[in-house]
Amino acid sequence: MPTAYFGRRYMLSASHRLHSDTLSDEANRATYGKCNNPHGHGHNYVVEVLVGGPVDVETGMVVNMATLDEVVQTSVLERFDHTNLNRDPLFVNQVPTTENLCRAVFGVLKEALPNGELAWIRVEETENNFFEFRGE
Repeated sequence: MPTAYFGRRYMLSASHRLHSDTLSDEANRATYGKCNNPHGHGHNYVVEVLVGGPVDVETGMVVNMATLDEVVQTSVLERFDHTNLNRDPLFVNQVPTTENLCRAVFGVLKEALPNGELAWIRVEETENNFFEFRGE
């Protein structure tokens, strides 16, 4: 059966500090520049979710938009919005770069979505920087 795709955009604001405990302070500053600020910094992220699957014969949908919104709200937005990403358990052993945030959002949603296949996650950090993750 052919695959159709449904995409949706969400917004969240979060702060982070790019810093690796395995690097010296000098190496962290050289690697992460101003993003290594000890006080952190924040972004207004745009998170795009793309779900694929067959179109349900009865509903005509790949996934119910209200269901997707609820899953994203409870699994992603309530967890990450207006937080310091460095304090989230997912980032205890990794630097909370936007690449890693993108992977984390994918993993959280992959487990939480009731139907439809999570095709990819795209996280826009700034108007010039975006990251995509399509799974392992």
